Amino acid sequence: MNAVRTSFESPWQNGVAERWVGSCRRELLDHVIALNERHLKRLLSEYVSYHHEDRTHLGLGKGTPGCRTRCVTSGRVLSYDRLSGLHHRYDRAA
Repeated sequence: MNAVRTSFESPWQNGVAERWVGSCRRELLDHVIALNERHLKRLLSEYVSYHHEDRTHLGLGKGTPGCRTRCVTSGRVLSYDRLSGLHHRYDRAA
């Protein structure tokens, strides 16, 4: 397999990367102002974790890349803040 460089200013040539950047921008960067580079790196690290562990993907049958397991079907609903409260994850107490 050989790596192929995409043309300059040709986003349609790398749809996967463009889709991820667009999702990151819409779900995180449009709502938060990064104070400095360290803050931006922390935000992006948290977003990657959220993207793989909590965010559902239609291409995976509404599953997550991190294979999030389903919990019990009854019980109290628990809310977990993600991305400093910008998004939430909901589970049921066991």
